[in-house]
Amino acid sequence: MRVVLPIVGAAAALAVAVAAVVVGHAFQLFDRSGAWPLTAVGAIALAGFAVAVTLLFRVRGRAALVLVVVGAAVLGGAALAGPPHLSTDSARYAWDGIVQDAGVSPYEHVPASSALAGLRPGWLYPAPVDGRCAGQRIMSTREEPGGALLCTALNRPRVPTIYPPVSEAYFAAVRALVPTTAAYAPLQVGGLLLVGAVGALLALLLRRGGRDPRWSALWLWCPFVLDQAVTDSHVDVLGVLFAVAATGVLAVPVLRRRRAVVGGVLLGLGVATKFIPGLVAPPLLRRRPVAVVLAAAGAVAAVYAPYLLASGPKVIGYLPGYFSEEGYESGSRSALLSLVLPGSWSTVGAAVLVAVVAAFAVWRADPERPWGVQAAVVGATLLIVTPAYPWYALLLVPFAAMAGRPEWLVVTVAMTVRQLHPGLATSRAAFGAAVIVLLVALAVRHRAEIPAVVSRLRLPFGARAPLPERTSR
Repeated sequence: MRVVLPIVGAAAALAVAVAAVVVGHAFQLFDRSGAWPLTAVGAIALAGFAVAVTLLFRVRGRAALVLVVVGAAVLGGAALAGPPHLSTDSARYAWDGIVQDAGVSPYEHVPASSALAGLRPGWLYPAPVDGRCAGQRIMSTREEPGGALLCTALNRPRVPTIYPPVSEAYFAAVRALVPTTAAYAPLQVGGLLLVGAVGALLALLLRRGGRDPRWSALWLWCPFVLDQAVTDSHVDVLGVLFAVAATGVLAVPVLRRRRAVVGGVLLGLGVATKFIPGLVAPPLLRRRPVAVVLAAAGAVAAVYAPYLLASGPKVIGYLPGYFSEEGYESGSRSALLSLVLPGSWSTVGAAVLVAVVAAFAVWRADPERPWGVQAAVVGATLLIVTPAYPWYALLLVPFAAMAGRPEWLVVTVAMTVRQLHPGLATSRAAFGAAVIVLLVALAVRHRAEIPAVVSRLRLPFGARAPLPERTSR
C-alpha cells in the first residue's frame, strides 16, 4: 500500500494537470483576451504538477521511471491538443523554413516582399475578405513594394528574421519533411521530441553525476516547459538541448579525450540557436577555458559562414531593432532596476550586475558539478533583465532540475504572469515576489550556517569563526 498510494496520487495529480490543459484548448481559453481564465487554467496545471513531483519522490525503482515516462507522454499529448496560443513565433519559424527549402536565404527578403509571393501558403497568408483581414492570429500589413493589402499570421512581417543560423537550419529541416500546407503541428511535434531528448539526457546526466534521475520530471512534467516548447513551439528548446549536452560533456566524465573541444562546439551551437544559452557558459570555464571558448567560437563561425556568403551583412537580421523595440536602449525593460535607476542607467546597471554574476560563477563553480551555479546565473540574469518573453526561462528549468533546486521555477511563474498581465506594476510585483521566495528558500537551505555567519560579523576585525561543515545531500 505504501508503494501504490504515491503512484496513484501522482497519477491523479498529473491527470488534473492534463485535464486543465485539454479543457483550456477545448474552450479556446488560450487567448490574450482571456487572461484570467488562462491564469486559472495555468494555476491548476501548476498545482497538479507540484503535487505529482512531490509524490514521485515516494516512488522508487523501475516504477518511478515508468511513471516519469508515461506522465511525460500524456502531458506531451495534451500540449499537442491545440494550436499556438500566446505567441505567433512558430508562424515565422514555418515561413523561414519554407523560404529556405525553396533555395532562398531567410535573411535576404522580409516576409512582405513581393519577391516571395509565389511561396506563400494560404494558412500563413490568407486572402482578404471584403477588403479586410479576418481570422485568429491574422494581422494586416502592406506588400513591399506596391503597398497592396497583405494578410498574414506572421508577426513583424516587414522586418528581416531575427533567428540565428542553427535555428534557421532546424526550421528548414522540419519543414522539409512536410508539405507547405501543413500548419503548426510539425513544429509542435518537433518541440515535443526535443523536450523528450532533453529529459532523457537529464536523466542520464543525473545518474552519471550520482544524483536522483527522478529530478528529470521537473523538466518533463513542467506545464511551463510543455506550453512554451510544444504548444507554442519555441526554438529555445533546441538551444537548451545543446546547453545541457555541453554541460554533460564538460562536467560529467562521459568523454575522456577532447571533451573541451566537443563541449565547446556544443556550447557554440547552442549560442548559434538563440544566444541565451551562452548564460550557462561561465561555470563551465574553470577547466580549459581557452579551448572551450575557441571551439565555441569556431562552431558559431562555421554555421554562420554559409548564410554570410549568401546574404552578407544581412545575417544580423532584426537584432538591432529588437533591442530598441524591447526597451533595452532606453532602460525601460528592467522592471526591478528601473525602480532605483532612471532611464538608460537601468540598462547599464543590469549589464554590470550580469557581468558580476558571470564573474562570480567562474570563480565559485565546481567544474564537476556546475549546474547549481548555472541555474543561479540564468535565474539571476532573468530577474535582473526581466524580459517580456517567458520562453527565455526554458533554459533555467533543466539546470534547476540537475541541481535539485525547484524553487527556481518561481522565475518561470513571474515571467508568465508578466506575459498574461502586462503592465509595469504587475511585473514589479511578480518579479519582486519571485525574489522574496528565492531569498526565503536560500535562507532555509542554509539555515545551519546563519548563526555562524552572524557570529563572524560580531567578532573583532580580522578574527574568524569557522563555518559548520555541510554534509552532502
